[in-house]
Amino acid sequence: MELFSPTHLLLIFGIALLLFGPSKFAALGKGLGEGIRNFKSEMKKDGGEEQKKS
Repeated sequence: MELFSPTHLLLIFGIALLLFGPSKFAALGKGLGEGIRNFKSEMKKDGGEEQKKS
C-alpha cells in the first residue's frame, strides 16, 4: 500500500477544491508558475556570474 496513491491524491485535491474554490486554485497556480519562472531566471543569472568570476 502506497502512501500517496493516485486515488488518495484525487481525494485530497477534491476536498481542497471544495474548501477553497476554483478561484483560489487559479491564483495559487499562477503564483507557483511565476515563482518557478523567477527562480529559474535567477539561477541562470547567478550561474553566468559564477562562470565569469572563475
